[in-house]
Amino acid sequence: MQNLEAQLLRDCRKLFLRGFELQVRIGIHDFELQAPQRMRFDVDLYVPYAHSSPTQDRIDEIVDYDFVRDTIRRLCETGHINLQETLCDAIARGLLANTQVAAVRVSTCKPDVYPDCDAVGVEVFRLRDAASAV
Repeated sequence: MQNLEAQLLRDCRKLFLRGFELQVRIGIHDFELQAPQRMRFDVDLYVPYAHSSPTQDRIDEIVDYDFVRDTIRRLCETGHINLQETLCDAIARGLLANTQVAAVRVSTCKPDVYPDCDAVGVEVFRLRDAASAV
């Protein structure tokens, strides 16, 4: 992964979103089926410099962070989701739908499931070429 990221960073700018939290209807345990629970999302987008180097200091020259937040929010509002893997993959696909994004890393976690650990979660990394395999 380090070599791949180093290769991406030669040609791409890394944009990130950290600690984005939403209440999500997710999980398979009885207590998870009763009410939404807190989820935290961390995202890295790898965007080629051609799509992330503004020349006129305008928002339409870059990938807007609102796109990331809106994509996650929209996918979390589609109804109950059983597995984090399902949601994490859907978010990766949704972010790669933006043709300016070359690669994405998505991490989801549920911080309130177990009292004896900080969180349980899932992480995926996808390249544009591999997007159809998500």
